[in-house]
Amino acid sequence: MMVVGLTGGIGSGKTTIAKWFQSQDIPVYIADKEAKALMNRSKVIKRKLKALFGEEAYVDDKLNRDYLASKIFNDRTLLSKMNAIVHPKVASHFKRWLKKQDSPYVIKEAAIIFENNLEYQYKYIITVVADKNLRIERVMKRDNASKEKIESIINNQLSDEEKIKKSHFVIQNNKLEEAKSQALSIHQILLEKSKAQ
Repeated sequence: MMVVGLTGGIGSGKTTIAKWFQSQDIPVYIADKEAKALMNRSKVIKRKLKALFGEEAYVDDKLNRDYLASKIFNDRTLLSKMNAIVHPKVASHFKRWLKKQDSPYVIKEAAIIFENNLEYQYKYIITVVADKNLRIERVMKRDNASKEKIESIINNQLSDEEKIKKSHFVIQNNKLEEAKSQALSIHQILLEKSKAQ
């Protein structure tokens, strides 16, 4: 089965594009959502995260996301350690999910494909991009976050230029209808490519 990566920086609208692919009956695995679910469900992850961050990592047996975010925000070492705990579990969960799918291809939506050098896991990669001001505006509305916080997240992520260089397809998501029409073209190409597999 052909695995296609879908990525993009914060506020680029990759979740919206992922939903569009789902509307075309393409199974989509949202890595971030599954990671959060596993962090709340897996006893092994809970134990390891508490060992790394302390008991405050969980409140009433639920992941204390704000506490974790504050710990890893400017600490790349801690972030790497957390990823080393969570990512292998997400990878094995994805493999199990993949076996159950029956479609020409599947999409795995993940924010940090290039940052973690995971390109090799995908046959093709689609990157969603949007103007920086629009991205900031979207995230401010969605997360009720400050402009400064969002800008610092954007600055911590790989630039769109770098992502575009490494991608097979790019969707410009400033206007939704235009983005959908680009997604449709890519979908048709991927259907053709899946036949040649």
